Amino acid sequence: MKTYTKEGLVLALQKIRDIGWIATGRKNNDGGIGNTLEDLLGIEENNLPIPNAAEWELKAQKKGTSSLVTLFHMEPSPRAYKFVPLILLPTFGWRHREAGTKYPDSEKSFRQTINASRYSNRGFIVRVDRKNKKVLIEFNHGAIDLTSHKKWADKLINGELKPQPYWGFTDLYHKAGTKLRNCFFVRSDSKRIDGILHFHYQEIFVLKTLDIGKFINAIENGDVYIDFDARTGHNHGTKFRLKRESLIDLYAEVEQY
Repeated sequence: MKTYTKEGLVLALQKIRDIGWIATGRKNNDGGIGNTLEDLLGIEENNLPIPNAAEWELKAQKKGTSSLVTLFHMEPSPRAYKFVPLILLPTFGWRHREAGTKYPDSEKSFRQTINASRYSNRGFIVRVDRKNKKVLIEFNHGAIDLTSHKKWADKLINGELKPQPYWGFTDLYHKAGTKLRNCFFVRSDSKRIDGILHFHYQEIFVLKTLDIGKFINAIENGDVYIDFDARTGHNHGTKFRLKRESLIDLYAEVEQY
């Protein structure tokens, strides 16, 4: 695997930009944009080989996309409650669409991608409690979209979410500050040539020093989403995800090449 200095990686990205249109080296869909870039650089997935700079991330984005970028995984507190498998899933889960076929008939699902700007159609929302320095999940039975989920709403045994799952500011500072402290961020155009997806990596940003205050603001503004993805047999993990166009705004220093 190649080893780069920060400056060397910028030069390598500029050379890739100068090539122009490059066929995806992975699955023929937009999800391969980051993997293709890693292949071109000769590096392993999510493992930037920069000496003395362990806290760098490489992220790529297709221009004009509305997809979310995963920032990190982090389960809610108090951890001893094991909120997702022991509270959210059995109490608020719904029948899995493959229950009785791929999975047992009793298989439940709890999949929600929620933010602080509005209630989800199942009545969940993210709240920022600055006084107690927490990011919480709230549930409001009255906010459920009954046109889509009336049967589920009627079957809820407990209409309250108590205790509330939360993430303390301090824990978020540590997780985000170490995982996302610095970032290489590359924007690309895409098009299909003879049915094969091609990328043209164009805009190169070096993002330095994640601003934790801006990160909390982004949660409060609804730019950060909390993504639950669990079923009875497996919890895929709770993710913090971000509107890709908002990533640049989280950093104190931005250099464009």
